[in-house]
Amino acid sequence: MDAIRLSVVVPTYRRPALLERCLRALALQDFPGVPFEIIVVSDGSDEQTVRVLSRFTDKISSNIRYCATPRKGGPAAARNTGWRMSAGELVAFTDDDCIPSVTWLRNFWHAYQAYGRPVAAFSGSTIVPIPMRPTDYERNISRLADAEFITANCACTRQALERVGGFDERFRMAWREDSDLQFKFIESEVPVLQVKSAIVTHPVRKARWGVSIYEERKSMFNALLYKKFPRLYREKITSRPSWLYYGIACSLLVAVIAFFSGANTRAWIAFGSWAGLTAYFAWKRLQSTVRTGSHVAEMIFTSAVIPFFSLYWNLYGAWKFRVLRMP
Repeated sequence: MDAIRLSVVVPTYRRPALLERCLRALALQDFPGVPFEIIVVSDGSDEQTVRVLSRFTDKISSNIRYCATPRKGGPAAARNTGWRMSAGELVAFTDDDCIPSVTWLRNFWHAYQAYGRPVAAFSGSTIVPIPMRPTDYERNISRLADAEFITANCACTRQALERVGGFDERFRMAWREDSDLQFKFIESEVPVLQVKSAIVTHPVRKARWGVSIYEERKSMFNALLYKKFPRLYREKITSRPSWLYYGIACSLLVAVIAFFSGANTRAWIAFGSWAGLTAYFAWKRLQSTVRTGSHVAEMIFTSAVIPFFSLYWNLYGAWKFRVLRMP
């Protein structure tokens, strides 16, 4: 068999149905003449993934390999394991909940061949289908389509990954690890080229009620990214902290302190400020989203608590990663 020229790395963990859908798409790749391999990396031991791969070994004409990390360390660690054991000179990354188009690999490969240099990274186009009136969660996920560089749809030469040391495994959740890699490429003068024809579809999974509260835990990794790349963080992530969150939290804190101090007028003014800012936050999140009773109730409830969870996790991240300023 000809030598492997391109590798695909797919991190996963206990999502067999999604992984199977992704593998079916990879099995349909229109990519004749260039041998490629698929490396599925489980983030820890996962028998469900093993069973899915056993059904696909005979169905995919390319090589398919599997390994599991010794312990659960997040998608960054899984991707590092995958690309380091790969054989390709170009390594493509996607996620188990994504559906690559049939020409995905071919278009990345052609862009790489046209560029003609051994150190480069490539970013494809991501489609996030959502309804005309999405939920707040669906709208947030749809912003992936506007991202400059995400690991759900990118390819990097082996030499580019080696130059920057791959992914930073301190990012133990699926959050900011792709921006970290992009920023390392920028600072190491690795060109990141856009390949609009390399298309991946990223369907939005059904989320439980109040999911936005649980998502705030990821905020701790904002501090790590900010610590490493303060200028790029301000340029590409956010130019300033969310003062609305500070306003909501401080208003309620002042209201509670004033109430127990007997300053009732001040307490009611502060409480009114908290209620007004919270209502404004909920109103902003409801703009252009679905207006079912359940979703409206979710937005009102979560808008009242998200600022406190967000500030907690950002403060925790600042303490954990020794950052002097809030990201």
